[in-house]
Amino acid sequence: MVDYKIDIVEISTGYNMIIGTTHFIKSIEDIYEAIVSSVPEARFGLAFIEASGDCLIRFEGTDDELTKKAVDIAKRISAGHTFVVLMNNMYPINILPILKSIPEVVNIFCATQNPVQLIIAETDQGRGILGIIDGEKTRGIEDEDKRKERRKFLRDIGYKF
Repeated sequence: MVDYKIDIVEISTGYNMIIGTTHFIKSIEDIYEAIVSSVPEARFGLAFIEASGDCLIRFEGTDDELTKKAVDIAKRISAGHTFVVLMNNMYPINILPILKSIPEVVNIFCATQNPVQLIIAETDQGRGILGIIDGEKTRGIEDEDKRKERRKFLRDIGYKF
């Protein structure tokens, strides 16, 4: 029998989150090393949910508050081989390429600052993430003013010249 659940994960303003799947206990250290080598003075918390053996939530990070919050999210998800990164003072774009290059990383479900809904299936064996709803429904198409606003924003935060 399969039971389906929706878990809403809201993150504090200013934080970003990445949720993904990886397949090996060494992932926790590889992800940590990838982040700190990519972003000087990175502030983040990382949690990894084991799928076998002790089935523990493993954690690392450079910020105690973000690490605790990442662990709290991982407890709620409780789906093996899932990892959660919560970050401040950087954006997911700063670390996504390096995360995707880690051999153990299988999938990235989301990289967002929005509240997300995780669609989780639970069986007698365990839990798994079926998908993620990231943000809200589309409200329309940008007009010229919104286009200028987008372009200005990207330049203001240093991602375009």
